[in-house]
Amino acid sequence: MESLALLNKDQSEEGITSHSATMSSELETSEGVDESEKKNSMAPEKENHTKMADLSELLKEGTKEAHDRAENTQFVKDFLKGNIRKELFKLATTALYFTYSALEEEMDRNKDHPAFAPLYFPMELHRKQALIKDMEYFFGENWEEQVKCSEAAQKYVDRIHYVGQNEPELLVAHAYTRYMGDLSGGQVLKKVAQRALKLPSTGEGTQFYLFEHVDNAQQFKQFYRARMNALDLNLKTKERIVEEANKAFEYNMQIFSELDQAGSMLARETQEDGLPMHDGKGDIRKCPFYAAQPDKGTLEGSSCPFRTAMAVLRKPSLQFILAASVALAAGLLAWYYM
Repeated sequence: MESLALLNKDQSEEGITSHSATMSSELETSEGVDESEKKNSMAPEKENHTKMADLSELLKEGTKEAHDRAENTQFVKDFLKGNIRKELFKLATTALYFTYSALEEEMDRNKDHPAFAPLYFPMELHRKQALIKDMEYFFGENWEEQVKCSEAAQKYVDRIHYVGQNEPELLVAHAYTRYMGDLSGGQVLKKVAQRALKLPSTGEGTQFYLFEHVDNAQQFKQFYRARMNALDLNLKTKERIVEEANKAFEYNMQIFSELDQAGSMLARETQEDGLPMHDGKGDIRKCPFYAAQPDKGTLEGSSCPFRTAMAVLRKPSLQFILAASVALAAGLLAWYYM
């Protein structure tokens, strides 16, 4: 693969440079022991400063708080346990489709921009075509007529377009967060989804997670980070990129807030619609979905929404909200597992 060949080439050149520097150092020892010791004492400090100035390191340190919030969300915990329904996974795929369509449109637009060109790997990374296959698997040939972007996901899509068209140097924040996460934790999510939803082991429905042109994910990630660190950016721009990455996490948090609202809406609508919600077996007070109504003063006729939750989820307004929520939770999980 071309990208890995470039990686090997970069490593070879680094080896030659290092060897030449060693030979030069040995020839210069005659200039004086004191001067040599002075340079050596400064070397670790310079090396540490250079490392911390690397964009990948700044992103790692600058988004720690976001990582902590992500790993403690209920969605992450539930997804890892395989607590996800096929209908929600289909909607999550929908949200991913809109997100990556926007991201890759802007990447194509800026493929020659000096602040992004070195990170442009459409063959290795782009996900839109894989997502189209997943959409066709889940929804059929007329899938485009059945789906739309949720309000919260649309805000993130709009931000991606704004960055690509007005501040392309910040596009790396979104590309790095998404693709490096997909190559890492995304593979865990693939296995969980296949097991929980009984999806085919041959990849139908999970093409999004299949990177056919990346032979070694770990090597490619190292290569990508090296390319990112080599971008000719000043410290202020790097700090803005870190800020943009955190902004992306904030959009994710807005999706979770939207999910909480959807949950409340679901509870209200099931009660208002008077749907039969309890199977009549056992004590209703032990049902985790039951909320006592003190004003009624009795448990008689009370019910829990669990049994008919999927019926309510067929409502478009809830589908779109939950789709974006699950998809962005997956993205956060992927980032955490990097």
